[in-house]
Amino acid sequence: MNPAFSQKNKLGIFDGHGDVGKDVKPGSAVFNPKTQEYELSGSGYNIWADHDEFHFLWKKMKGDFIVYTRARFIGKGVDPHRKVGWMVRKNLEGTSAHVNAVVHGDGLTSLQFRKTAGAQTEEIKAKLTHAVVIQLERKGNTYTMRVAKFGEPFVTEEIADLDLGDEVYVGLFLGSHNKDVIEKGVYSDVRISVPAPASLVPYRQYLGSSIELLDVASGKREIIHTSPKSLQAPNWTLDGKSLIYNSEGLIYNFDIAKRTPAVLNTGSVKNNNNDHVLSFDGKMLGLSSGVKELGGSIIWTVPLAGGEPKQITPKGPSYLHGWSPDGKTLVFTGSRDNEYDIYSVPAGGGPEVRLTSAKGLDDGAEYSPDGKHIYFNSNRTGVMQLWRMKADGSEQEPVLNTGEYHDWFPHISPDGKWIVFISFLKEEVKADDHPFYKHVYLRLMPVTGGTPKVIAYVYGGQGTINTPSWSPDSKKIAFISNSGELPVMEAGGK
Repeated sequence: MNPAFSQKNKLGIFDGHGDVGKDVKPGSAVFNPKTQEYELSGSGYNIWADHDEFHFLWKKMKGDFIVYTRARFIGKGVDPHRKVGWMVRKNLEGTSAHVNAVVHGDGLTSLQFRKTAGAQTEEIKAKLTHAVVIQLERKGNTYTMRVAKFGEPFVTEEIADLDLGDEVYVGLFLGSHNKDVIEKGVYSDVRISVPAPASLVPYRQYLGSSIELLDVASGKREIIHTSPKSLQAPNWTLDGKSLIYNSEGLIYNFDIAKRTPAVLNTGSVKNNNNDHVLSFDGKMLGLSSGVKELGGSIIWTVPLAGGEPKQITPKGPSYLHGWSPDGKTLVFTGSRDNEYDIYSVPAGGGPEVRLTSAKGLDDGAEYSPDGKHIYFNSNRTGVMQLWRMKADGSEQEPVLNTGEYHDWFPHISPDGKWIVFISFLKEEVKADDHPFYKHVYLRLMPVTGGTPKVIAYVYGGQGTINTPSWSPDSKKIAFISNSGELPVMEAGGK
């Protein structure tokens, strides 16, 4: 084993780092825990032909995985073919079989691979250049590269039947394409996720969760809490100090500064799901909690300080999504006569009013901050799309009807300027479903209309942003990403 790859070089989420190849000018790797960024420096003639020279920051893994980062070079650089990206190698020898998702200094973006030790490297060029977002996924012996300029959807390339063995080295790399030159790069929002196995039983088995905060202007992400349990649907409290989320039927108040969760007292109501919402004044919490004898999910309200909740809807399924700015009305998705529509109900209890009647699923209803409109999602056209209507249910119209994706859960920023929502891929999800553990985008668009921008590329789905998730200053989004347990292995080997 090369001593440069010992466990003493463990860094952040990675097991080790070092130079690959012979007589390579020494590179380095640094992790900044405050920014959660990695900085690599490296040299080497190239990553090409029958052997490689570069600096590698790696984690030893088995099974399937998804790795993600936003990468950029530091400085103008010397050679236009310097390289940053993700790599998977069979071993740490310079001639190892491998696959990498790479962006070159001149913008060339490609999926490169060497099928066997010492073989010639092959390449599939992406249809875009100058990618910033780099994702590489392994599913068996199939490797999928997803790349994008930040804000745009992924462009995908794939290589199948590439056998690197079950146990591999996965990591970030940097090569200068010049053996006498050291180049540098920065890797932000680095994520390693273990996806759900095909055997996972939805709604019975779950992956672990991370609570992330997303800066809307920059797209910068920060993980503030990770759990092996399923955490779902964070609401931001009005004072900006806490997040409210559900897990295993309970509601939690997460102190952002202390990074600690505490169970919120909801009395005897302990089968809570991910459809919960705070009142605009921040004093009350609306819950959706399953009661089998009443037909499923029932809506309740409780003071944010905790207590015994008050039952609002007499029967289920009833899934709460919105509270009117004046505090007087709740809007929810109800199944009545086997049809899911949007209903309103007085916040103190009373008769339901049906607001939608189109065939199909209407869901995710939420008031605009001025109380004039209700935004929701509907698959009445055959594709799940964003809609809005006046608060009385009149003038129902599509907000975004391009139909590229299945769009769910429009959340309006507190300043009333923006809509954030989650988009599922049509090839993965049906129009009436929003399952766990899929490739999803969080997208942003002005309330006045326009082209949506991708602000987060996430492995998640159900529970990611089911509920209003804006910070009170309209600058950040809280959301959930998911991963199975990352393997813990001894570093080493060849």
